[in-house]
Amino acid sequence: MNRMSRATWIAAGAVTLLAAPVPAIAATPAAATTTTCGYSSLQAGLATYACADVTGGSVAVYGKIGLAGPPSPGTPWPPAPKELVTHLSANVTGGASLGTVNGRTVFQVSTVRVDGISSTVPCGSTVHVSFDVEGFWSGQVPATVDVPVVC
Repeated sequence: MNRMSRATWIAAGAVTLLAAPVPAIAATPAAATTTTCGYSSLQAGLATYACADVTGGSVAVYGKIGLAGPPSPGTPWPPAPKELVTHLSANVTGGASLGTVNGRTVFQVSTVRVDGISSTVPCGSTVHVSFDVEGFWSGQVPATVDVPVVC
């Protein structure tokens, strides 16, 4: 077999392979995650948020604590760490509780995320989330949010 005929056979083989049908692989689209947060009023320079990540019928509930804004002039920087007591709860509106998590966390400068509740709920439900923080101020002002679970 000379060089030319070998090249012809290789080319013919490549054309045959490329023309052969290839079975399709069904791509399953990944469910998108939707994050929704509700904001509460300011408490001693801190902002608190009640949040939920919804992916299909799965819900992950958490709270966030962050600085409400830049410090006032003359405020020592960085501020001293502060131990906070947190309360996170969630329920299906008009239905069952998804749980309650009480804990402690230390806040200084960086935003703190308080995790604790994950659940699967029926599509079409609404999940009510509440998150509050106790610290050196009097009274708690919970951050709340109602999140629709759309599958």
